[in-house]
Amino acid sequence: MEGDGVPAQLPLNIGWNDGASFEQFVAGPNARALGAVHQLLEEPGAPAVYLYGVDGVGKSHLLQAACRACGQDRQPGFYLPLSPAEHWHPGMLEGLESMRLVALDDVDAIAGDRPREEAVFHLFNRLRDSGTSLLMAASARPMDVGWVLPDLGSRLAWGLVERLQPLDDESLLQALRRRAEMRGLELPDETGRYLLSRFPRRASTLFHLLDRLDRAALAAQRRLTVPFVKTVID
Repeated sequence: MEGDGVPAQLPLNIGWNDGASFEQFVAGPNARALGAVHQLLEEPGAPAVYLYGVDGVGKSHLLQAACRACGQDRQPGFYLPLSPAEHWHPGMLEGLESMRLVALDDVDAIAGDRPREEAVFHLFNRLRDSGTSLLMAASARPMDVGWVLPDLGSRLAWGLVERLQPLDDESLLQALRRRAEMRGLELPDETGRYLLSRFPRRASTLFHLLDRLDRAALAAQRRLTVPFVKTVID
C-alpha cells in the first residue's frame, strides 16, 4: 500500500485491516517492540525490525499501522503478506527501494521455496543500501526457520529481533474497550470480562467477536449487556 493511508490498486486480497493503527494497539508486554517500530519510522536507515510470535498477538496490526503512519506523513509504504507464497511473484519485490517503508508479513511462509527466499535476500540487501526501512513479521525467530538459503536467517537477524507476547487479561480488556470506542460502542466492564471467560484470550479472536456483536446490537438497537451478548453467542 502507499499514499495517504489507504490501499492503492492492490492486485491481491492482502487482508488489509482499516482499523490497524498505533492508537488502536495496546502494547502491554510489547512496549519494547512497539518502540522499535516507532524508531524505524523516525530514523531513516535504522536497522531492520523483525517481529515474531504466535498468531493473534498483533504482528500484522503493527506492520499495517506502520504503513498507515507512512501514508499519513505522505511517505510511500508497501505492505505484503508472503502467505500463501503462491499468491505472489518474486518480481513483486523489485523496485521497492523508492519506498519509505517495506513491511513483509508471514516471512517464514516462504521457507523451502528457494526463488522466493532469494528474492527476499536480495531485497534486504537493496533496501539496506538505499536506506529504505524494512519491517518483517513471522511466527519464529530468523535462525529457527528452516530456510534453504543458508545466509537468509543470519541476514534477517542483522537488525532488531523482537518477540510479541500475548496480552494479559487487563490489557485485553483495554484493547477491547478501544476497539469498541472506535466503533462507537460502550463496552461495560462486566461484558468485557464475560467475553474473556468464554472465548480464547487472543486479541484477534475477541476483535472479530466484538465486530459480530456490534452488528447484532445495531440491528436489535440494544446495548452490549451480558444478557444480550448471551443471546447472540449462545
